[in-house]
Amino acid sequence: MQYLLMIYSEENRWNQMTDSERQQGAAVYQAYTESLNKAGALVGANRLQQTDTATTVRLVDGKPQVLDGPYSDSKEQLAGYYLIDVPNLDAAIAWASRCPGAAHGTMEVRPVWSAPHDARSGA
Repeated sequence: MQYLLMIYSEENRWNQMTDSERQQGAAVYQAYTESLNKAGALVGANRLQQTDTATTVRLVDGKPQVLDGPYSDSKEQLAGYYLIDVPNLDAAIAWASRCPGAAHGTMEVRPVWSAPHDARSGA
């Protein structure tokens, strides 16, 4: 089953780190990603740009309303994610607890909705 591991952290923390701390942080994430890959659990992963690059879209009276920035203002922002394929929630939680993001922020583990059919094929 697929799970999305979402990493929430204070986005300004990265900019406050020294070059050495950033290099060390990047190495820890690279090692974690390699572990997921070797285990055959990694489906995809990405780091997101800062929230000031975000655009929020919603429909108001049937018309799109486009706003700069994220929808909500909070202490932690969505910084990145890992999409994994593991047998169950316990395995997903185990991987989330090993993620470096768990040490400096919050990890949200959410199962991916499995569509009853393949929308691409129309089946």
